Formats: sequence, C-alpha cells, structure tokens
Amino acid sequence: MKTEPENQIARRAAPGPTLRENRMKRVLLGGASALFMTGATVALAAPDGDWARPNGDAGGMRYSTQAQITPANANRLKQAWVFHMKPPAEAPPAQPSEAERAQAAAEQAGPPAGAPGAGPAGVPGAGPAAAPRFPNFFRSNRFSASETTPLVIGGVMYVATPYNQVVALDGATGRRIWTRDLPKGVQPARRGMDYWAGVGGKGAALLFGGSDGRLYSVRLADGQPSPGFGENGSINLKTPDVMVTGQSKLYSMSSPPLVVGNLVITGAAVGESIGGATGDVRAWDVRSGKLAWTFHSVPRAGEPNTGTWAAGSDHNRSGVNVWGMMTADVQRGIVYLPFGAPADDRVGVDRPGNNLYGTSVVAVNAKTGRYLWHFQVVHHDIWDTDAETPPTLFNVRKGGKLIPAVGIESKNQLLFVLDRVTGKPIFGVEERPVPKSEVPGEITSPTQPFPVLPQPLARMSMSAAELSTITPEHAEFCRKLVADNNLSLGGPYNPPTFNRPMVYMPGTIGALFGGAVDPVRGLYIVNTTPLGQIQQISPNGSGGFINNGPLNGRFWDPKNRMLCQEGSWGDLVAVDINTGKIAWRSRLGVTDSLPARLQLTGRPSAGGPTVTAGGVTFIAGTDDARLRAFDTRTGKELWSDKLPAAAHAVPITYAARGSQYVAIVATGGSFLGSPVSSDSLIVYTLEQGGRR
Repeated sequence: MKTEPENQIARRAAPGPTLRENRMKRVLLGGASALFMTGATVALAAPDGDWARPNGDAGGMRYSTQAQITPANANRLKQAWVFHMKPPAEAPPAQPSEAERAQAAAEQAGPPAGAPGAGPAGVPGAGPAAAPRFPNFFRSNRFSASETTPLVIGGVMYVATPYNQVVALDGATGRRIWTRDLPKGVQPARRGMDYWAGVGGKGAALLFGGSDGRLYSVRLADGQPSPGFGENGSINLKTPDVMVTGQSKLYSMSSPPLVVGNLVITGAAVGESIGGATGDVRAWDVRSGKLAWTFHSVPRAGEPNTGTWAAGSDHNRSGVNVWGMMTADVQRGIVYLPFGAPADDRVGVDRPGNNLYGTSVVAVNAKTGRYLWHFQVVHHDIWDTDAETPPTLFNVRKGGKLIPAVGIESKNQLLFVLDRVTGKPIFGVEERPVPKSEVPGEITSPTQPFPVLPQPLARMSMSAAELSTITPEHAEFCRKLVADNNLSLGGPYNPPTFNRPMVYMPGTIGALFGGAVDPVRGLYIVNTTPLGQIQQISPNGSGGFINNGPLNGRFWDPKNRMLCQEGSWGDLVAVDINTGKIAWRSRLGVTDSLPARLQLTGRPSAGGPTVTAGGVTFIAGTDDARLRAFDTRTGKELWSDKLPAAAHAVPITYAARGSQYVAIVATGGSFLGSPVSSDSLIVYTLEQGGRR
C-alpha cells in the first residue's frame, strides 16, 4: 500500500448543498414506496449513501435512495473533480487477458475498411482516420479501456483501474487514500469488483478477478492482501476441473464476482473456440479461498436436464460460461447465473439439440449450488445471443398479489419477466416458429421463446424497404451495401447464411449491463442498441464451418459510424413492471456529424442506467461520449455533459459529506470499438444554489 499526493486529481467545483432539506422528501418517498418496495426488494435496495455493490445491490436494481438531484435541478450539475487513473509516471497501456482478446476478435466490428462501399473507421463528428480491419477494443498507444463501476463504502470510493492498480479515493474530493499495485502484467477485471463486509466489523474486503486467471482479495482498509485468503490474498482459478483440455487454454474474469454471505461466486471468460476451458460456476469461502461448490454449466450424468445435446457433443464443451454479472436474492438464498452460448457460438453443426444451459439463466441455491430452475432464452444458439445481462430482481403487483420477479435480457433485447422463485413467466411466453438454417448439417430449433409482454425492446428484423434515408449519401451507401453484396435480410432469428452475407438484428452488442428498476414509479429502464451484425458461414477448409466473410461486422458505414436502418439507432426504454407494457421510449444519443436538425438519431451504447429516488435516471454508454440525465417518470432528457471519451460503463450515485454525487468512468473502448482516448473518472455534484 502507498499513499499518494493529489497529482491525479483535477477539481472544478466545491461540494454541493447538504441533504438535510430533502430528508422530509425522502420520508414521503419512503412511504409511497411501501406500495412496491416490500419483502426482498427492501433488502436488495442500495444502502442510503453508499454504492457498495457493482449494481448497487445484490439484486441488480441499480436504484439509489438519493434524492437531492431531481428533474427540477439536474441541469445544475457540474463537475466536482476528475481522477486520472493512469499513473503519473509514463507506463505502457495495460494488456487485456487472452480470453478478452479472443472475445473481442469474435465481435468483428466492421464492415472492414476496403469492403465494397466501406471506408476507414471514424467516429461521429470526427473526420475519417485510418484503422485496422477491426478496432482495438481495449487500448490505444496512450490509454487502456475500462468499463469498471466504482464502489463507494462509507464515503470512500474504490476503483479497479486498467493500469494494474486498485485505488481508494475520498468520495467528496478525489484525494487518494491508498493504492494497491497488482503483480506486473496483471489487470483487474475490467468491469470491476465486489465487496464483502466482513464479520463483526472485521475482515472487510474487495474481491476481483485478474487477467492472470486468479481471484484476488484485498483489505478494504489499506488494500493489502486479505490474510488467510488463499496464497498471499489470491487463489488460482485455472484448476484442472475447468482446464479440461490443458492449462494453455484461455481463462480469466472480465466481470466482478458475486459475494453472497460468506461465499464469493465466480464465472469466467473462456474464449470463443471449441476445445477451450469449461464454463462451470464455482463458489469459494470468502475468508479462506477454499472451494465450496461447483455448478456444471453443461449438465453431467445424474444431474437435472441432461439429454439436450447429441451423444458426446456435450463432453468438455467450452462456452456456456458466465462472463457477465450474476445477481442474488439474498433473503431467499437464490443466485441467478446468466450463461452465454456454447462454442462455437455461430455454428452448431457439431452440437444438435437445445444445448442446456447455453444462453440460459439458471437459479441455484446460494449455499450449495443446487439447481432450482432454469429458463433458456435461445434454443441451440447460433447467433452469439448470450444471456449475460445481470438478471434484475424486483416485485410485480399483478392480480392483487405481489410477485417476486426477475427480469431477464440477452443480446436479442427481449425482456422476459419471471417469478424468481419458480421461474414461471408472469406475462406469458410463446414458442414461435423461426426460419431454418441453410448451412449443411445445421439443425436449428424450429421455435424460439418470445415474451407475450413486453413487446421487443429493439428491432429484430430488417427489410430493404427499411434502409436508412437520413441523407442522400448515406441512403446510397446502404442501398449499395445491400444490393451489390446480395445481403440477406429478414428476421426475427434469421439464421446465419451459407456462403452469402446476411444481417442479423438487433446484433451482438445487446444490453450487457442490463436495466435499472425504480420500484416507487414501477419502471424497468434500459438502453437498446439495434446495431445489426453482418455474418456469413463459410467452409473452414477442414470439413467444418466458420463465421467468416469479407463483409462480416457491423451493419453501418464505418467511416462515420452511421447505421443502415431507418428509425432509431438507440433508445432508452421504460417498461411498466406491473403491466409489462412499454411506458415510454426516448432517443438516446446524437450523431454529431449530421446537421443539427437530424442529429437526434439515437446511438449505439454499451453501458447501463442508474435510477434514483429523486426521479432522475443517469446513463452514459453511447458512442457520442455523453453522460445524460432523464426524467424517470416521463423519459424527458434533462441534462447532458460532453465527456473526454465514450463512457461504456454504469454511472453511480452516492452521498459524501452531505452532498449527492454522480460518477462515471470514461475511457472509450468496449465492443463498440470507441476510440480509447482517456483515463478519466469524472464526478459531478450540484453547483452551489442548485436546489430549487
């Protein structure tokens, strides 16, 4: 541990007004919330003042009881301080793990420069710039990308940086309190950490995965290794039971673990290819690091739900891993595991069947890992749909009853609302016919599940009549892209085509960080990204198939990142959790390169919202590099601030020394390939006199 001077902090405003004048308002809101916030939801809500978990609470609601910032004064938000995560001494940008590199390569964020109608990559509002075929998602010559969510506990902010460090900062001023340097070359999981409160006020710790395939535990007080946890505060996750095809295979954590009681539960990124490590989920004693239980992501003999794989195709199957974030109903002792697709995630010729637990959410007993129920979002996934969005816990009032619910999303941006105890749908689910694959030997599922309500949150199909006409030049680009290359359109669930490019909607970005729930106003709020993906299945030269074609990548013009469909290019959507109906929909983001009258297009986003008792929804995520505030009740945009880079992360809000703050990490990067051009953690508060 080392204490640092304030040489990485830039301040712009003094702390805002106190919270005392809002106490009565919060009491009144608390009374109103009793209509909705009962039972487990109360236990899951974020503690007043803190942001102690990656999603605010174990259940993933991302709801804060802070109410100083309201729709009436949000336009008075100003920067309070900025922390630059890169150490002052010159150091090369940190390297991502090999598993993250493999996952990024599979994203294919083209079309590549030089393809018919395509040009060099650029960003909205910027001139063209030469770029490799697919962008570097994680670093530039100067900076490293981060999607981390800071934690705030007792007024102290804790940040896992992409520069091989964990730092503790004063939440009101940004003053550095301590720094923990990780072993050389080890980067903490880029989406952050989780927190264990300890026992009897002792042993509190931060837990996070490293790019070296280890799980680290450091003391909250000073960042030193937690005594008694594994070997000098870390344990090796690359054990023989998951590294079944050899220690050289890819394995690391890209998202935080989940702490439940005295257990810390881990998933993993395992790459995207056949023959990798298994995606089993494991729980470890948070004090000693000893293994407590293992849940097999592909059921084994004698376990529930075997028989969904063709004979032998399940053996040592890679993929089917939790690389996103898990959640828990702490009161009921249930953990919700969101699994990705099997490897290979675009070709399933070698794995006929529905392939459980691929692209499924599984509920297990938190103490034992025992299977409780599952819901498969996509059968026999060949679209890389991945159910990696954090399952979001809330309560639904329906038919005079209060039902404990869980909201499940994936990259297809359908929202399934289930009873979180039984797994049964609350608003209905239908199996609907979908097209068959033309790839030789590919046996697709004849149906896929669709929620009766809510309606799809984003576009799931595409036709030639729906190509963008926003400008004559862009209309011509998109028309030629489709016509000159015989692009196959259709959907929902149009399968990847054989020896011909196709467009899959809504693409492979999805809502990785998921939605946020305002339990007082009864709304689930989430950002959508209808960014189509061009795919083509081709022979791999050895008797199999591969997702590889000259146009594979995003369905946009890479020289200006303008999407090729008419209508929205990105929305913020609110769903009434008690009816399943969409309450409002607002455009999220602008295309700066367009004339002012055309700019409100919406933009692709990789991040998620946070909601507050004050009635404000905060969200960044968009590739136009803004942090925004919306009126939670109406969806009206209230305020925005231009950031030094896109913030592909979740904003947090917390209280420190009597003021409410909002913080966001803005570096660029993510699977959207935004330029990695900053190392900033930016914190806002109301300017003096901001209350009214």
